[in-house]
Parts: sequence; structure tokens; C-alpha cells
Amino acid sequence: MKRIKWSSELLPTTAYLDNILKQERYKKRYRSLLASTVSVLTVVAAIAILVATLLLPVLKIYGSSMTPTLEEGNIIFSVKGMEMKRGEIVAFYYNNKVLVKRLIAFPGEWIDIDDTGYVSINGEPLDEPYLKEHAKGDLNIDLPYQVPEGKYFVMGDHRSTSIDSRNTAVGCVAEEQLVGRIVFRVWPLKKAGRIR
Repeated sequence: MKRIKWSSELLPTTAYLDNILKQERYKKRYRSLLASTVSVLTVVAAIAILVATLLLPVLKIYGSSMTPTLEEGNIIFSVKGMEMKRGEIVAFYYNNKVLVKRLIAFPGEWIDIDDTGYVSINGEPLDEPYLKEHAKGDLNIDLPYQVPEGKYFVMGDHRSTSIDSRNTAVGCVAEEQLVGRIVFRVWPLKKAGRIR
């Protein structure tokens, strides 16, 4: 067996060892920072998903039943758990879809629609400044119509094309079907803002 002679030329210098030590410390700090960043981003993403699912569902509009208020491709926020008022826009589940219409009448109220499409609730004309047109639309219910208990009467703003509570295909909306009130449009950016 050969003996190896060590000389001072073969031994690492202090500067070399300091440099290796600095590199190892940097790698350790980098891994720690990366792990904490990934953890924070994961928590933020989970919170955002929970908020979007439970409190502020984000919806995309399909179809033209709510034009001109909402148009196809608009992206909107809805808010759950707030008291609804007549004339507000609501989202609700219907046949594995989410539909968006305007709340017109509450449980127990009587609704009537004349031949020109003007609506009255309990004999009083309904003021609808959001409409560009009035139309009787696709109606197959007997008028005047009393909204059943625990249900809401909804209509689209584009009355001539909207299929809504005026037709038994959709009918009145039960409380458990409601997703929430539509409050804010986020897309397109030029129309972003509160929805009325």
C-alpha cells in the first residue's frame, strides 16, 4: 500500500472553504425562502377559492336574456347571504346551470303583465328603468299569478327573448336554488363596476 504525502499545496485554503460555506448557506436560505413562498401562495390560493366559492361566486354570462344590462361574455361577482330587493339581479341554479335574471316578485305577491309587457305587482305598476323594451314574451302561466310561498318570480331584462318565471319551463325560483345577488362586473374592464 502506497502512502500519500500531503503537502500544503493539496490542502484547501481558508478562502476556498469560506466560499464553499457561503454557497451552502445561500442554498439553505434559498430552499427555505422557496418553501415559505410556496406555502404562502398555497394558503392564499386556498383562501381565494373558498371566498370565490362560498361568499363571492364568479360567473360568466352566456346568452342574451339580460341585455343590455349584462351581455354575453361579461364576468360578474355575486354575493351570498344578503337580503334581496325587488329589481336586483340574482343568480340561481337551474338544471345544472346558473341562470341570471332580475327579481320581480316575492312569495305571496300577485303579478300581472298586460298585452304590451308592462308588469304590475299587487295591482301597482312596476317601475323598471333598466328596461329598453317591454314585451309579454314567452308566457304560458295564467295571469294574474300568485307567487308560491318560498319562491321568487324572476324575469330577464330582454323580455322578448328571455325564458324565465313567465314560463313553466323555468318557473319561480326556490330559496335553495339562489346563488346570490349580482353586484359587480369585472369584465370587460371598460364596463367594470357596480351593476344596477
